[in-house]
Amino acid sequence: MEPPLSSPSGLDGLAHSVCRSGPRVATQTRTAPSVGQRRRLAVVRLRIDFGYDGTDFSGWAAQPGLRTVEDVLSEGFGRILRTDPPRLTVAGRTDAGVHARGAVCHLDVLPEAYAALPGRSTRSPAEAAVTRLNGVLPADVRVHRVAEAAEGFDARFSATSRRYLYRIADAEAVQDPLRRRDTLWLRSVLSVDALNAASANLLGLKDFAAFCKQREGATTVRTLLAYSWRRASDGVLEGTVVADAFCHSMVRSLVGAVVPVAEGKRGVEWPGEVLAAGRRDPAVAVMPAHGLSLEEVTYPPDAKLAVRANQARAIRTLPGPD
Repeated sequence: MEPPLSSPSGLDGLAHSVCRSGPRVATQTRTAPSVGQRRRLAVVRLRIDFGYDGTDFSGWAAQPGLRTVEDVLSEGFGRILRTDPPRLTVAGRTDAGVHARGAVCHLDVLPEAYAALPGRSTRSPAEAAVTRLNGVLPADVRVHRVAEAAEGFDARFSATSRRYLYRIADAEAVQDPLRRRDTLWLRSVLSVDALNAASANLLGLKDFAAFCKQREGATTVRTLLAYSWRRASDGVLEGTVVADAFCHSMVRSLVGAVVPVAEGKRGVEWPGEVLAAGRRDPAVAVMPAHGLSLEEVTYPPDAKLAVRANQARAIRTLPGPD
């Protein structure tokens, strides 16, 4: 039987089913409440800004028997709120081994549970949440900020863009062992000019099916807003990739498409030809996860959050012929 809506574990039907003596064994997958539902239920939506070292995680999404960022963060909230681990909605579901410096998620909590976080201290509930969360979370996950979200905010659907960074230390770069967990080492020398020329051919509103792992019923149409490379002061190549959203393995495949060009093994036009073909090419490597980090998620002004969320929920399509 489901718990009543007034109970912490029944809050908006989003709490996970857990086994207190062991790892999570099941996950409820209900739809998040609308703004009107949250008003009737009198819950507070919180925006969480956080980061993590993805090395020892099996990605963001909760998976039975595996250590995931979602599980760890949700369980941390459950501990400080004294409820079952709540459901989290994240802006970017990273794969195993991918890092994040600027991740964002949201959750809905009961006002009384949130207000109780400071205890006898003079801190605000938001300040207390950050302090208490970082006190119970492992060192490879840190919460940077907790804030009451503006009306209409949805961490996933209100976002206008996600920015990722991919780091490559080629033969001309300093291969710093202290950065080995977030930087791919290559023995070859890569041309920055070739990387940028090949990347430029991929920009715009396009169907990126050739660079995505297909998921039934999901569209692969995305708008690639920026894709550029620079060589940092230590010689490390940094690739910045920005899009309205990304499909599964898209960023690492985009990197895998331009590296052969930079090595002189493919022509500058090759990544664009793969894109136009509309199917995965075995010659395009999905680059190792550890070189990738989610750096930033951007949102519109508060007044446009709900509108943006409604737009993002619509299935993306390419414009038809004139």
